[in-house]
Amino acid sequence: MFTSERDGSYDIFRARPDGSELTRLVDDAAYDDQATLSPDGQTLAFVSSRSGQADVWLLDMATRNLRNLTNNPGGDFRPAWSPDGQWLAFTSDRDSRRPRVSGGFVVQQMTEIYLMRADGTGLRRLTQQEGVVGSPTWSPDGKQLVFYEAGLDDLAKITSVSRRVRGTTQIATIALGTSERQVLTAGPGEKWSPRFLTATGISYASGGPEGGLEHIGGKAGARGEIRAPSWTSDRLHMVFHRDVEQVWPPFQRWHSKDPLFRLVRTGVFPAYDPAGRQLLSNDGPGAVVSKNILRMNADGSQPSIFFDAGDKTALGPVWSPAGDRVAFALGRFFQTVLGPAMADIAIVNRDGTGLKILSDGSANLGFPSWSPDGGQIVYRASGKDNRGLFVMTLATGAVRALTPGSSQDNFPSWSPKGDRIAFTRFLDDEYDLYTVKPDGTDVRRLTNARGNDAHSAWSPDGAWLAFSSARGGFKDEKALHPGNAQPYGDIYVVRADGSDVRQLTDTPFEEGTVAWAPARRQPLNKVASHPK
Repeated sequence: MFTSERDGSYDIFRARPDGSELTRLVDDAAYDDQATLSPDGQTLAFVSSRSGQADVWLLDMATRNLRNLTNNPGGDFRPAWSPDGQWLAFTSDRDSRRPRVSGGFVVQQMTEIYLMRADGTGLRRLTQQEGVVGSPTWSPDGKQLVFYEAGLDDLAKITSVSRRVRGTTQIATIALGTSERQVLTAGPGEKWSPRFLTATGISYASGGPEGGLEHIGGKAGARGEIRAPSWTSDRLHMVFHRDVEQVWPPFQRWHSKDPLFRLVRTGVFPAYDPAGRQLLSNDGPGAVVSKNILRMNADGSQPSIFFDAGDKTALGPVWSPAGDRVAFALGRFFQTVLGPAMADIAIVNRDGTGLKILSDGSANLGFPSWSPDGGQIVYRASGKDNRGLFVMTLATGAVRALTPGSSQDNFPSWSPKGDRIAFTRFLDDEYDLYTVKPDGTDVRRLTNARGNDAHSAWSPDGAWLAFSSARGGFKDEKALHPGNAQPYGDIYVVRADGSDVRQLTDTPFEEGTVAWAPARRQPLNKVASHPK
């Protein structure tokens, strides 16, 4: 059993060990993953988002009937059958406090282990860790579960994009009869995906550059990246997966649930020039590890350095409407990770020369967006004396407040029609999309869903906003995605008045910093899957 995107969406397949008799078991536009077959081979348990969040579903292999087993607003992950096929163990964030990392934008995951009968009755919470526990599997006698565990501080280290400090997890067991917990490992480093190979023998995968397969009380096994290992019944063979594509920045066709909107995966903060001939993006796999701005052809070919930021970071490039200049933020960002943040708004010519700093270096400024006539720039400010969104007139340098007072008004985007500015605001413990007139009046809330909505961008005709949303929640255990601080967030579109919300992606990863290709060109034709 395995998950594949070969047909677009995340679907579950099975094949014989020699690769023959490949069969797709589920066929839905939603995210389907983490499948496990019951001991009698009659029922498939898997995780699916088809109900709006990650639930554990059951598939009758004979009738193909489906049933949502858990059906909870929280996320349920990594189901595991008991040896007698009567119970399922799984992890869930249903009781999570949903803490924010350093009080900021990123929501941290908290998971516990639960048991449920295969008929949906007898729900029982097993652990009380107030951190993360994950990937439970059963002992052969059905009396114990083995799992990994970590505190929230270590989870933040594991999933940090910078990966400057390694995180630590440990392998533990819990006795189902007594709830007695025993920690089996010690020492630093990530330890994942434990499995009972014998009645007492447990193996697991370790992370890091020297990681691989480990055996508790025995010699180390194969080295290299090993994810989700699973053994044959005779323990002579193991199947696992690993990442093999390391090209950055990517440029690849991406599945869209709505054929009206084609998608291409690129580097972070992409920006097409108005003619659709050039594409800019930041150079790192995450904003926190990006330094410079790259320029490439519209099809992603021939990337090169457009602007070298030196000992600073150039973040979030945007082309002027005329295509003659590029604005971006230049300085230091991400104070919760890298220390005190201070950045300016800067512009350069279309060839990357002629750097001009527009601000005075007294605050953390970022995410500039041009007015349709190219005469003004709206940006985010977070400083001692100026917080909120501000508008600068380029001819005079004059600055006026648009939404003063809140450092959590962010990601401004000026409509091509010139009549509205979209932005993200923190209210009611969520980030949602708003629009405001350029004079600061008539603030309107566009979204009001559970989870952050951010990174909005206007379509070229000003009719739609694309944005990233976490309303679907986590779809997997966060600790299994090292270097991914936000393994949640799908792409949606919404009309300018807040109606007709449509989901475009459904994956366990963060998809964000959306940008539109120009209407007058078709730079995506090389990878497009739909003629519109």
